[in-house]
Amino acid sequence: MTKTEIRRMVAAAAAACEEKKAEQIRILELDPADSGFTDYFLICSGTNDRQNQAISTAIEERMERDFNTRPNSIEGYREGEWILLDYVDFVVHIFSEEKRDFYNIERLRKTATTLDLEQLKASLTKRVAAVRKKQAAKKAVAKKAPAKQVVAKKAVKKAAAKKVTAKKASKKSPVKSAKGKATKAAVKIVSKSKPRKTAPKRKKPL
Repeated sequence: MTKTEIRRMVAAAAAACEEKKAEQIRILELDPADSGFTDYFLICSGTNDRQNQAISTAIEERMERDFNTRPNSIEGYREGEWILLDYVDFVVHIFSEEKRDFYNIERLRKTATTLDLEQLKASLTKRVAAVRKKQAAKKAVAKKAPAKQVVAKKAVKKAAAKKVTAKKASKKSPVKSAKGKATKAAVKIVSKSKPRKTAPKRKKPL
């Protein structure tokens, strides 16, 4: 999965958190050297266990609807104080206020880069625009290539047609035909002007 696709999923999950009135939404882009098992943490808080469960359900539904994916594992849903949704490339942490203050994941991940949801959306918009430009450029090149090939083929056909025409013209050339006729006439005249050799007469015996 590409980085852009992962960011799209994280942004969608964060939007689901916003819809369910989650508080203190934070997105942490983890340092690969510090965390090799996932790329992002999405952290948020709810005011009570039921709200946390509702946030978790909303994220699951959004991921399945928009990306046809389900969490690899879900932990803590029944208690609702700390619900963890593992989507492999990113992990969602839904805390109660008390549990969030106690574990303080943001402090433990000092090397992570904190992203705001608006910043994430803006970066995604730029990436999508760049990808679309590249795709448009590729399509333009692909369209030009066949056109050039067609022009080249037409030029080759024209050249071949010219050669055929030139050959036919050379065969039907009046100068050459006139020369041929003159040569034949000269041969006839010479053959007529030459005296025919007659056999010598035999002498009668005395």
